[in-house]
Amino acid sequence: MSDIRQILDMNAFDASKGTTGKVQRRLDNLGAASVLFYRQPIEMISAQGAWMQAADGTRYLDFYNNVPSVGHSHPEVVRAISAQIARLNTNTRYLVGVVDDYLEALKARLPEPLSNVILTCSGSEANDLALRVAFAATGARGVIVTQTAYHGNTALVTDVSPSAMKRGAPPDWVETVPAPGSAAYGDDIAGGFAQAVTEAMARLAARGHGVAALLVDSIFSSDGVFADPPGFLRPAAKAVQAAGGLLIADEVQPGFGRTGGGFWGFERHGVAPDIVTMGKPMGNGFPMAGMAARPAHLQSFCAETGYFNTFGGNPVAAAAGLAVLRVIEAEGLQHNAASIGAQLMAGLQTIAKGSERIGQLRGAGLFLGVDLIRDGAPDPVFTTQVIDAMRASGVLIGAAGRYGATLKLRPPLCLDAAEAAQFLDAFERAVSG
Repeated sequence: MSDIRQILDMNAFDASKGTTGKVQRRLDNLGAASVLFYRQPIEMISAQGAWMQAADGTRYLDFYNNVPSVGHSHPEVVRAISAQIARLNTNTRYLVGVVDDYLEALKARLPEPLSNVILTCSGSEANDLALRVAFAATGARGVIVTQTAYHGNTALVTDVSPSAMKRGAPPDWVETVPAPGSAAYGDDIAGGFAQAVTEAMARLAARGHGVAALLVDSIFSSDGVFADPPGFLRPAAKAVQAAGGLLIADEVQPGFGRTGGGFWGFERHGVAPDIVTMGKPMGNGFPMAGMAARPAHLQSFCAETGYFNTFGGNPVAAAAGLAVLRVIEAEGLQHNAASIGAQLMAGLQTIAKGSERIGQLRGAGLFLGVDLIRDGAPDPVFTTQVIDAMRASGVLIGAAGRYGATLKLRPPLCLDAAEAAQFLDAFERAVSG
């Protein structure tokens, strides 16, 4: 069996082999915290739509980066940001119309009970705040996450992000359960996952922590992308809520139409989250994130702790977010995610039939996972080879999963049929080369 891999080690540049020039300059500036993609890092200078351009003139089709969700440098988002920063940018202690315009537009897409939204600058901050709200609202401390979850990088959120830990294990108040796939649960993913969560709650109770929350990225991205069958999350969510815990749906990666069938990933499962966190695609690259909660839950937290975020919810971020919502609707990007995603999945299935190196195909819309295998086992070495071969063909893609052997497909929602076909052609050559 392959070794378990830490998320930032997947497809990362290895500085121990020596560096020069601009790479060394980056390492001198960031030190041990520097993370660069690819064994030969790329210097990017511009991007548009689904494409990025490097300093050497090479153009790359971006299947890696889900932050510019409506497309790199989308003109409407650029105009909105430029106009607002030229007029006013301040914090939320002042009344500024665009901020409440954005909050109301966002709330219109959320479950009605989640009527309070706190805006932050990163998904890490949003998940940190969500956990603190859950602790205050429930009076419990225990949190359940999946074995290869990633939810951010504050001290608190790192504790519930096993895939970020290079050494050690999550603290005593955190329980992990296997990802919701057939490898762990066979044909009864819903029942098996609910049973695993129920047993995790019992272990937390035995240690005196109780259950504050089940925290899930609703597409289980870092675990290797798990979307099916629709509804599998519901029994586990109901078990936690019946025990007094909260369901926190981390929509930082699957939210904003990416899964095609719904605006949020949790909609695929018909669950009612108590808290929704979001980030990455909200501002199409402008740093913004948020947490939506029930007023009573937020009140429980605020009764004990003051909270204010200087940059969270600033007018420029709100303008960017409002533009993103307009573009998703005006350009039919949620529908595009569903239709182009179906084209990609069909193409992948055809390629997989002729390859012994492709395992399971999973996902929804424009968020897909492709397991690469050797003799039926995860093959991270081959995965890295495929990633490098696709880069040579002008396509950027990354890895995920417990062993780093799952290709993670997250192109911009504006991807068109010709670009999808170009990806499939590069992928077929990479897995057969």
